[in-house]
Amino acid sequence: MTELGMIAIILIASMVMGSLFKRFSLPAVVGQLLVGILLGPSLLHLLKPSHTLEFLSEIGVIFLMFIAGLESDVDLLKRYMKPSVMVAILGVLLPIIVFFGAGKVFHYTNTQAIFFGIVYAATSVSITVEVLQEFKKLKSKEGATILGAAVVDDVLAVVVLSLFITVVSSSTGNAAEKPLYVTMLLQLVYIVLILAVFHYIAPFVMRISKKLPVFANTTIGAVILCLGMAELAEVCGLSDVIGAFFAGVAISNTKSKHEIEHPISVIGYAFFIPIFFASIGLKMDFTGMSKVLLILVIFTILAIATKLFGGMIASKWSGFSWGSGYMIGAGMVSRGEMALIVAQIGFDYKIIHSGIYSQLVVVIVVTTLIAPFILKHSFSYLEEVR
Repeated sequence: MTELGMIAIILIASMVMGSLFKRFSLPAVVGQLLVGILLGPSLLHLLKPSHTLEFLSEIGVIFLMFIAGLESDVDLLKRYMKPSVMVAILGVLLPIIVFFGAGKVFHYTNTQAIFFGIVYAATSVSITVEVLQEFKKLKSKEGATILGAAVVDDVLAVVVLSLFITVVSSSTGNAAEKPLYVTMLLQLVYIVLILAVFHYIAPFVMRISKKLPVFANTTIGAVILCLGMAELAEVCGLSDVIGAFFAGVAISNTKSKHEIEHPISVIGYAFFIPIFFASIGLKMDFTGMSKVLLILVIFTILAIATKLFGGMIASKWSGFSWGSGYMIGAGMVSRGEMALIVAQIGFDYKIIHSGIYSQLVVVIVVTTLIAPFILKHSFSYLEEVR
């Protein structure tokens, strides 16, 4: 089947599965994730991963986080930055400590055990954002804390990964692309750039775009800023979704916000975002997994528990109720593309072999599938205790 055919099937199946799950009051995103598993190499073999789907998937998650930024309340994000940082720090430390212990119990090397913790320390908020948007919780104080924590979490995970790669690269026969101090300096420069984008660049781009006599001028300007910020984030050693998110937040502060919100959402949700969710499922490979089933089950439980309880405890320390803490912790459970990227880096640097890589991917995808159900349950629980 050609890639055009695969894209058509993904869009059709995503519509059907998303509608089916919503009919039963379940998160539609879970149905879209299952599209890749059901139709991919794991089961029916109708679809297979490709460079084109991977590229479209990357644009999909960039649009998803850009839309999340557009719909964010900046004042709310600022107000809950302190608990966000606490949630992020505990959410990185706890998985590293717990998975190092678990790795040693199952006789993995010290390097592999530490790397497992780094993989599962990386939160992917893209799935959470979709569920928060679907249930109108994105602009709540809990939603703002989740978004803030996810951004800080990504920065911390990248710094820890950079340090780890620098330390072990000599023993694996690979040299790190950039020294750690260079990576950290670039990230500091990027933070300064974000401030400039907020105050000067985003308003300027929107004003200039509005004056150009072309169709969808402000939408084009917004997309340029989004992709530019995403690319610069990658150059600075950060995830591209961080750049996309901050581009969205910056534009949400301009007068053009309401002009571009709808067309950007149409572009993203009509094409790119369903491909992103399906592509996660396409990475599933159950071959030989029965031999390590116990490890997979235990790692999945630990992956969920470390983020869930880490978020709950940090939120409680920050003054939230246990109900709000449960929602924040649930929002940090999903791993998704960020953890997949970290796992791929470990494989490229020969820290892990293909068998361990497959195990990590299975746990990442399973936690990504389970996370929306936990998050939805937290909504109900929070409503009951209020």
